[in-house]
Amino acid sequence: MTDARTTETNTDKAIVLVNLGTPDAPTASAVRRYLAQFLMDPLVVALPRWLWAPLLHGVILPLRSKRVARKYAGIWMPGGSPLAVYTQRLAAAVQQRMPHVRVVHAMRYGSPSIPEVFAGLRRDRIGRVVVLPLYPQYSTTTTQSVEAVVRRARNMPTHVVSEYHRDPAWVRAVADSIRTHWDAHGRAQRLLFSFHGLPQRVVDAGDPYATQCEASVAAIVADLGLGPGDWTLTYQSRFGKERWLEPATTSTLQALAKEGVRTVDVVCPGFAVDCLETLEEIAMQNAEIFREAGGDALRYIPCLNDAPAHADALAALASRALPA
Repeated sequence: MTDARTTETNTDKAIVLVNLGTPDAPTASAVRRYLAQFLMDPLVVALPRWLWAPLLHGVILPLRSKRVARKYAGIWMPGGSPLAVYTQRLAAAVQQRMPHVRVVHAMRYGSPSIPEVFAGLRRDRIGRVVVLPLYPQYSTTTTQSVEAVVRRARNMPTHVVSEYHRDPAWVRAVADSIRTHWDAHGRAQRLLFSFHGLPQRVVDAGDPYATQCEASVAAIVADLGLGPGDWTLTYQSRFGKERWLEPATTSTLQALAKEGVRTVDVVCPGFAVDCLETLEEIAMQNAEIFREAGGDALRYIPCLNDAPAHADALAALASRALPA
């Protein structure tokens, strides 16, 4: 496998694919370090630091780290966490399509960090950079957080691609991945689109994420030619007790099973590559919840990962954003 970080190119331009991040190992200590960095981002948890830090370090991390580490252990790959492995492979695939530009990847939390990647680009005298956060839908909790770190880390002309939730090539790639799943496994009674959730207050404050999720689904559904009764949009990965975006993935699956729906296909178009939230939360945890509620089978449709159509779409996005 080619490591995009070490690909030699004669260029002063670079593309940086940025993903959320992952622990370095499926251990409690590694998970604790990762969650501490992630959950101390004020754009992720908007509580006063004096209130949140003692709660996080004194209660939440000691309770959650071992449990979350066990979840990571259940999906860990030989090369590392799925998010890390697939992000690296995706960067390599984009590099193959853009041989005259340096393509690297970075993580908002964890390694390789955005500051260390930018430092390496400066050492190599890369002067112009396009940052492509691997979040199709813009949110203050994800894309804006990347933008904030990029502003602090950069010392070169930099453009950030803020979203691509209706990009035609990306929409077609997602739709085609669903068609491929149906060709191989048949079509379930319902197609469920599950996106990572957000507290409702974030959306009420003007975050466009939910609107862009809806627009993504509308474009994908139109490409597939589906009717209103064929699909459902939901939000997963709730944390804490405040109100989050509705409807929730888990409760929707339970309701569908009780209504007599026996098979559900689930796709997660907000995630560029597979990760804990897709492989463990959806394909394992929510599949069990659906069966316990009376359903027969939840079939998870993998993320685009390093599929050729995904790399093609991202390479085209990056090419359009590159300075002349």
